[in-house]
This record gives sequence, C-alpha cells and structure tokens, in this order.
Amino acid sequence: MKNILQMILYTLRESFARKVFIFFFGLSCISLIITGVIFGLVDESQILQSFFSSNKNMAPGNIVMMIELGIVSPVASIGLLLSIFSASSFIPVLLEKGNIDLFLSKPISRAQLILGKYFGGLLVVLLNIAFLVVGIWIIISLKFSYWNPSFVWIIVTITFTFAVLYSLIIFLGIITRGSLLGMMTAYFIFIVLSPLLLLFKDQFNVFIKNDFIKRLFEILYYIVPKTQELMVKINYEIASGQGISDFQPVISSFLFLILMLLFSILLFQKKDF
Repeated sequence: MKNILQMILYTLRESFARKVFIFFFGLSCISLIITGVIFGLVDESQILQSFFSSNKNMAPGNIVMMIELGIVSPVASIGLLLSIFSASSFIPVLLEKGNIDLFLSKPISRAQLILGKYFGGLLVVLLNIAFLVVGIWIIISLKFSYWNPSFVWIIVTITFTFAVLYSLIIFLGIITRGSLLGMMTAYFIFIVLSPLLLLFKDQFNVFIKNDFIKRLFEILYYIVPKTQELMVKINYEIASGQGISDFQPVISSFLFLILMLLFSILLFQKKDF
C-alpha cells in the first residue's frame, strides 16, 4: 500500500508538471468567474419566469438543477478530453529506457507501479472535477437560494467516466509503448462510438433489418463503455435526486474497467525490460 501511495504522489507531481492539467484547472476557474459575473448581474426571477413560460409544469428546483448541469456538462466534457490527452503519455513515459529501469530497481512490484499510475491520474481529475462542480453548485445555489445536495454526486459519475477510459489508455499504452492509440481510441469512444451505440439502442434498432448488423451493434453496445449514458442520462438522474434507474451501464462499464486493469497488470508483468 505504501508503494502505491508513493507512486500516486509521484504521478501527482508529474501531472502538475504537465500544463494540460493546469489548463483544466484554469478552465474551471474561468467558468466559475464567468458564471459568478453573469448570475450576479441578472435577476433570478426573470430567469425562472423564462423557464416557466416554456414549461409551466417545471418546478423551481428542477430549473436550478438544469442550469447547473448546463454549465458543468460542457466544461467537464472539455476537461475530460484534456485529461485524456495528458494522461495518455503517463505509461509511455514510464516505459522509457532509464525510467523503467529506475522503477524496477526499487522494492515495488509491477502491479503497484500500474495501480499507482492509475490512481494518481484519477486523483488529479477528481480534484479538478470536484472544484468545478462544487464551485458551480455554490454559485447557483446562492443565487437562487435553493440547495440541492444531490447535484454534487455527479462528481462521482464524471470521474468514473474518466476512470473507465483511463483504464483502456493504460492497457493500450503498455501494448504499444506509445500514447497515440490509447488517446485516439478513448476520444473515439467518448465522442463517436458511445453516443452512436446509444442512438442505435434507443432509436435506430427497429430500422435495421440485417440480423448480423443488428447483433453486431448489440454486442458492441454491451462491450463498449457507456460514457454517453454516464455523462448525460445518469448524471441527470443523480443530479435530480431520482437515483439511477438502470445500473446496467454502470455495471458493464465497471467490468470493462476491471478487465482493462487486470489485463494491463498481467501484460506488464510479462514484459521484458
């Protein structure tokens, strides 16, 4: 456990040396400042009235929650893209000649090296996401005098989304000893594949007549991490206090995470350096 903690601290220092994570923090700061200025100048009653005019059945609490999600979701998505870009180089740098020799000469196992790198990168993203979400929550809650503690729990969902993609990045980083494949695969899943598979599941499934294509999409849906559902549907359910209606996306994504980490450790242990 001590070795893992040391690797986490090492990864934290490495993360702060990379300006991308600092840029994520700066992006959060700018978002908080702009939100504070804008909502400090506008009248909250006018905002509520504009929402009521389009949907008279919407409760004030739901309006506040939608405003919070509308600010956090795009900023958090950009932050995750930046985090993927930065984290994709952690393993390739570790595997460079000289670096890996130094670490393997120390009393630390290869599994501890991988887990330390994993949880270190995860911790940086968690801190950034928590800073953004809590900051937006405080600003909007103070403005509208409505406090919804459930909203803060989306910190877990957003961080978990990155955790799943990061496990894949580590696995591909060990295979290729490079950052490009892991980064591009994570981007493809997050931006294209996961939204496309969800669209197939919810809307296009009935229009596909070819059984092979339909079965292929179904298999891909259950294999690929459900980043779209985590960032949109489940985030909304958690923020609104409803609770998660369907745990399948969470469970299947978690199993994907565990398998990627397990394969990464097994593969890393067999590598000859």
